[in-house]
Amino acid sequence: MVSGGGLFYISLEVLIAVGCCLGNMLVIWAVWKSGALNKPTFCLIVSLAVADFLVGAVAIPLAVIVDIHIKIPFHACLFMCCFLIVPLQASVLTLLAIAVDRCLRVCIPFRYKSTVTKKRSWFLAAVCWILASLLGFLPMFGWYNHDTLTRYNSTSIDCQFTAVIPITYLIHFIFEGCFLPPLTVMIALYCYIFLKIRSGRAVMSAETSTYKQKKHQLATSLVLVLALFIVCWLPLHTIKSITYYNQSIHVPPIALYFGILLSHANSMVNPVVYAFKIAKIKREYWKIWRRVIGQQQQADTNSSRTPASNNTDSHDGRVHVKTSPQVEPMYNKYSGTP
Repeated sequence: MVSGGGLFYISLEVLIAVGCCLGNMLVIWAVWKSGALNKPTFCLIVSLAVADFLVGAVAIPLAVIVDIHIKIPFHACLFMCCFLIVPLQASVLTLLAIAVDRCLRVCIPFRYKSTVTKKRSWFLAAVCWILASLLGFLPMFGWYNHDTLTRYNSTSIDCQFTAVIPITYLIHFIFEGCFLPPLTVMIALYCYIFLKIRSGRAVMSAETSTYKQKKHQLATSLVLVLALFIVCWLPLHTIKSITYYNQSIHVPPIALYFGILLSHANSMVNPVVYAFKIAKIKREYWKIWRRVIGQQQQADTNSSRTPASNNTDSHDGRVHVKTSPQVEPMYNKYSGTP
């Protein structure tokens, strides 16, 4: 039986899941409609949007199932918990690939288009997902809590994340090995990028000021995406680290649930950042919005029309144009008829 606090938590998770799915589907649609998929950076942005979409479509529902402690086979629980880690790893690796892409843009401006092609960008995105899957499903190959299997007489257990995933895997491997080092590299790369942009040596002399400004705005928006990623994921990792290194410290359950919600909400805020910071996506958002508003206005106009109008006669199925007496003399005057 789920408590009142549990129902509130699940309700927030459902809202976040809906926001993740709708927002990131809109991002993918906007990038495709704008033709930006031909550009390497936007290929990686789509890859990041797919990871955020999977958080809402798959990861959050699985997290809710795990949270209510259903009784299922051990390896089924282990598989679900491993999948929760995959979108995180895909996001980290994709953000690192985007940072490298932006760094190449300012370091080799003359050779960037020939070096960083669309085909290579999609290949890099695929490599990120393959690595993320291998890292996330690593516990399936034996790095799981063996004590949980020996504690239960049968293979079915009350599915809990920490019951099947070792804390050493989460802290030493995921957080300290696969989370902090890439973030450090990304921060260093973006610092270098903005120093190059500010110094004026990063762009070609033939580039216009407007073009330079667009590149600077894109880099700024991607830094904001990275900053939000750190802010949303760091509290949860910090709570896990505190409970691991100092078990005498009691962390309230509400703090843990807040960290989980915040990490999931990160996948919902990225489409908002794109809407305000990336011009191509912003224009497509407006086009979609105007199309929706236009269709609504057209529907309202059609519904306001009556079957019997001043210009039609429906008795014989024909349309008869009626000219008002005030207009007819004016028409006769300018047409030359008496």
